[in-house]
Amino acid sequence: MFVLNKLPPQIDPALIDLLATAEPATIGHFLDYGIMDPAIRALVPGRRIAGTAVTVRVAGADAAVVHYALGQIRPGDVLVVDRGGDHRHAVFGGFAAFAAREAGCRGIVVDGVVTDIAELRGYGMPVWARGLTVVTTKRLFQNGEFCVPVSCGGVPVLPGDAILADDNGVLVLRPDQVETAARRAIALQEQEKHDI
Repeated sequence: MFVLNKLPPQIDPALIDLLATAEPATIGHFLDYGIMDPAIRALVPGRRIAGTAVTVRVAGADAAVVHYALGQIRPGDVLVVDRGGDHRHAVFGGFAAFAAREAGCRGIVVDGVVTDIAELRGYGMPVWARGLTVVTTKRLFQNGEFCVPVSCGGVPVLPGDAILADDNGVLVLRPDQVETAARRAIALQEQEKHDI
């Protein structure tokens, strides 16, 4: 069965740009929730992204809904993929990275594994995942859910939440938390510069 909901409203681009100047680890000084499992790590290092979450739940080996999502994603979105505990099948690889980049996607966060690491890095598509595999998903057209509440890295993620991620990890914020958290983190970062 497929569940295909509408895209969520995007967070104000000015707030996303502000959030991108905050370091997730700085926000981690004053928030202890919304932080994904550290096993979900950057596979394309050296990038920090912020954007609006577009969520997908993918069961087992059927990646049809991921291809649907790649046709819906907007510039500024971050695709967040709940694998339902499947850490065997790669739901994301070189073709999907290219399509995501061309759509203006800011990054991909997968609670599972991916493949084609050289292509992911070559395309410059920031990806966070639990690791790599050679076993891939297929388009079986049996099930999948788009823009539904998901769990990723032990954190609930709603369509329209804010995602902030860098080499240190992935953070999820509700839209009404973004400005306050970003400004507090930026102030702490500035204070740290003056304290050195």
